[in-house]
Amino acid sequence: MKTEIIEINALKRAGEIIRAGGLVAFPTETVYGLGADALNGAAVKKIFEAKGRPSDNPLIVHIADKNQIPLLAREMNAAAKKLIDAFMPGPFTIILKKQGNIPDEVTAGLDTVGIRFPSEKTAAEFIAAAKTPIAAPSANISGRPSPTRAEDVIFDMDGRIDAVINGGACGVGVESTIVDASGPVPVLLRPGGISLEELQSVVPETIADKNIMQTVSENEKPRCPGMKYRHYAPKARVVVVEGEKEPVQKKIRELLEENKDKIAGVLTMYGNVYDSAVMICGGATNTEYAKNLFAALRDFDKLGADIVFAEFNENDGCGAAVKNRLYKAAAHNIIRCCAK
Repeated sequence: MKTEIIEINALKRAGEIIRAGGLVAFPTETVYGLGADALNGAAVKKIFEAKGRPSDNPLIVHIADKNQIPLLAREMNAAAKKLIDAFMPGPFTIILKKQGNIPDEVTAGLDTVGIRFPSEKTAAEFIAAAKTPIAAPSANISGRPSPTRAEDVIFDMDGRIDAVINGGACGVGVESTIVDASGPVPVLLRPGGISLEELQSVVPETIADKNIMQTVSENEKPRCPGMKYRHYAPKARVVVVEGEKEPVQKKIRELLEENKDKIAGVLTMYGNVYDSAVMICGGATNTEYAKNLFAALRDFDKLGADIVFAEFNENDGCGAAVKNRLYKAAAHNIIRCCAK
């Protein structure tokens, strides 16, 4: 089966595929999602098969209208309503107690469901054309960097899915912020384009989960995507070198010398100053870094890198999101540099 490429002026076709129980990859403002009819358990199973995704890793349900939330969630407290009003549509997912019409395949048997209303125009039009909520994780082989370009989806999923909507590059570049609002206190489970500080400006009691910068244990059930399994990893080994500019660059030069027998790459924040490495600029700010991160990790693979040293400094609001993805991509192989 050859994966069909659908242009954004032909979304009716994409909706037909979804209603027939097929899989369609689609662009959002964060990353490309791999969508199926969220109310069709058999269709949702195909997502896990196509990605090689563990069945205990829950999916997010995407909607095109806030009025669809009561059809998916049976409870919504005051804090949840405030967060929805402030951040939907946008790069934000809220976890609520689920309605009985949500198949267990979507929620991995949990009593809750993640709901997202993308702000990306193509995504909203696609969901409307499908005439059903769309269950979707990122449109990549499980564990690989999430796709932010249609070409990345095709590289991983050609022949595994029915179609991909060609919507260009994604604007945010990392997956949505996820907040569990099913209990009395909202809990940030995954950082994204919306920071903890922004969440707390709307609901001050919002807290961050202990597992954001670590992996949940083998016997613990993940409450949202991205908490348990290795994620975002290219073929190359990734090492995060964290800190201020001068000590980070000094350390990476030492590491390049130690690894001169390998094809080494550097993902830079501070500028292209390494003569002996393949260099890709992540961005001078973490907002830029987030947008470019996954594409850069995939491009290092295309360039044949054996090892990638990633400069990082958590110096602005999007830093937690970049840190979360980098740490997971590097399997928590981190070198912290202190200025002297």
